Amino acid sequence: MKVLFLPFLQINTGHHTVADALIRSLEQRIANIECRKIDFFSYADKLLEKAFRITYLTWIDHAPQSFELLYRHFVYPTKSSKHFNWYETKFLDKMKVLINEEQPDLIVCTQAFPSFLISRLRLSGISTPPVINVYTDFFINKLWGLEGIDYHFVPNQEIRSQLINNHNINSANIFVTGIPIDECFQPRDSFPPHPPYRILISGGNGGLGDIENLVENLHEDDNYVYSVLCGKNNKLYKEIASLKKSNIKPLSYISSRDTMNTLYNQAHAIITKPGGVTLSEALCKRLPIFTHSCLPGQEEINKQYLLKQRLIYLLDPKTSIPRQLDEFFYNENEQTMWHNRIESYYNQIECPAWQKLMEIIIQLPVFPKHYSEKITLSGNSS
Repeated sequence: MKVLFLPFLQINTGHHTVADALIRSLEQRIANIECRKIDFFSYADKLLEKAFRITYLTWIDHAPQSFELLYRHFVYPTKSSKHFNWYETKFLDKMKVLINEEQPDLIVCTQAFPSFLISRLRLSGISTPPVINVYTDFFINKLWGLEGIDYHFVPNQEIRSQLINNHNINSANIFVTGIPIDECFQPRDSFPPHPPYRILISGGNGGLGDIENLVENLHEDDNYVYSVLCGKNNKLYKEIASLKKSNIKPLSYISSRDTMNTLYNQAHAIITKPGGVTLSEALCKRLPIFTHSCLPGQEEINKQYLLKQRLIYLLDPKTSIPRQLDEFFYNENEQTMWHNRIESYYNQIECPAWQKLMEIIIQLPVFPKHYSEKITLSGNSS
């Protein structure tokens, strides 16, 4: 049994994190399974992927507003039916070659572009193995392939309803799994918060966002102790260390999931950017979430969704951070309502993504490993 996972770009994003988590879960349970994770963009054209990656990172750092406008016009919302002929011309043949080379029994797309290409292949009559879309944000952008895709792992019931009502996807093939996270992250035991409150700060790893200004505005306060996840951003680590504030500690890159889990368990809250996987980990740990900034595009839309659901709190950079945290930690009624909202959110999730993935794998028939000229689509329309 071979499962091919398709994220996108050589950037440590949620697309890769989700794929890695699902691979670990499968390899722990199926002795003879072969899981392959391939960044399709790099596979298709390494030089173009590198140029695109550098341009993307520079753009969102220097001109985030223009990127946000472009993203919302061309990528979001889902209702748009535009096709990208230059994408198709360049990459469809590469996708056919990749599938033919790898000969997987199942394909798992954790990013929209590979899903889009496989959907186009199937609609043109090309046969592929079964395909799963695993959505890694709290919304679905229009680049995702929907027609011809066998299964959909969605973050919430709202997205499930959109797929059924707006795209005629068969409800039996949609599973509310939440955004998949590593199995090591389990709900922590509740404990009564009391000062000093331990606050975890993340979002500075890539050098994007405004985490430096956030940290500079954290004055020494006996009620709050901050641990800042700097990742591989050595510049940020040195800047925080140079502040010499007794209640602010920079942490370098953490590769161990168990160490990260311990940090979550020890924290009273997290201040972060609204990336889908980080937010899902924090929600799973029942950790109050405060957002300090967001990247244009996906993170902005994630933020708006979670604010609407009242699952996160938005920090005002012009107001004292400790005073804003006080509004939560010294308000038992707000804490109770927040906890109820979190439990309500989790009640809609049917099962973990790895569990549903296992069920699908067990039920898979032996798939003929060759292309046919015609394909009969099943399970993707009501």
